[in-house]
Amino acid sequence: MHFDLTAEQEMWRTAVHEFVVREVKPRAGEVDESGEFNWEATHKMGPIGLLGLNVPEEFGGPGVDAISAAIAIEELGWGCGSTALAIAAHNGLGCAPVAGFGSPELKQRFLPPAVSGQGRLAALALTEPGAGSDLKGGVATRAARDGDQWVINGAKMWTTNASIADFIVTLVRTDPAGGSRSLSLILVPTDSHGLHISPTEKKMGLKGSPTHAVAYEDVRVPVEFLIGEEGQGLHYTLETLDGGRIGIGALSIGLARAAHEEAIAYAKQRHTFGQPLASHQAIQWMLADAATEIEAARLMVHKAAYLKQNGQPFSRQAAMAKLFATEAAERVCRNAIQIHGGYGYSREYPVERIYRDVRLMTIGEGTSEIQRMVIARHVLGE
Repeated sequence: MHFDLTAEQEMWRTAVHEFVVREVKPRAGEVDESGEFNWEATHKMGPIGLLGLNVPEEFGGPGVDAISAAIAIEELGWGCGSTALAIAAHNGLGCAPVAGFGSPELKQRFLPPAVSGQGRLAALALTEPGAGSDLKGGVATRAARDGDQWVINGAKMWTTNASIADFIVTLVRTDPAGGSRSLSLILVPTDSHGLHISPTEKKMGLKGSPTHAVAYEDVRVPVEFLIGEEGQGLHYTLETLDGGRIGIGALSIGLARAAHEEAIAYAKQRHTFGQPLASHQAIQWMLADAATEIEAARLMVHKAAYLKQNGQPFSRQAAMAKLFATEAAERVCRNAIQIHGGYGYSREYPVERIYRDVRLMTIGEGTSEIQRMVIARHVLGE
């Protein structure tokens, strides 16, 4: 068993970290306050490969493995939760199904611009207003074949990147009869007539990562914009979400790292009762627990990524990694605020923002409750 990164992975980690130090982390507070997406840094991500983590080299991707992709998202999360979430969604949710299941023509048309840094991003629309996590039975958005076009009608919620994307991969019902083979994925360009993107949702955190409701009113797209086979949408979606959970786990580790570093620095410089805060055992234990949980979470995320890149089943490990990493990160960020005391509740210190950002991680891309259901089904052999 090898736990060290390869030389290539270590070089990649260093390169991404240095980029985040320069271009992402310094603007994290500004992005949160303004709610504006960090396009300046994003445009610079294309040439170094951060916008094509799931895309083969022949379509403009960097050709990195799944562990390297997780490393990149962790580093972005360390720098800015908002920017990291948008880039994770672009890679793992928007581009991944096109790269994994799309036709060669669809890949060639949409992936190179998406990964170049010159265009906009990609998005995935799954959740509906009345459905939540119920993808199999709750999808009411329909696509009907009309000659050489699909006609789409319906509504989606919580679509990350919708307003900053060139296309939205959309889960639709193509067979009114229902059942597990009634759903399909269709790529919908955001300039399509009849596609309406609502204003940005007002959220607790991750304010620089735009999230929207999307309405489809007789939206017409060519039949060749179907991703993969008709009726395989649920299968493609679940596989995409498995990969996306690795990304959210990695992002959570990055947020936890950032909060932990802030807590360590504050505990060393803050004095109480005539000695540094870090000399108190209660503080030391919180810092020790945080370091342990961050290390364990990273090992779980990297194992899931290792299984993915080697073509082995990884659904169980991805759910476990996402569950543990997101819940551990929330504990780490909560205790970072506790170590800061009253200052931790103030916007003057980054831990307040990081805690608000990390709160989504146990909800997005499958809640903790859904992860436990997935894990339990594997444990029970269902």
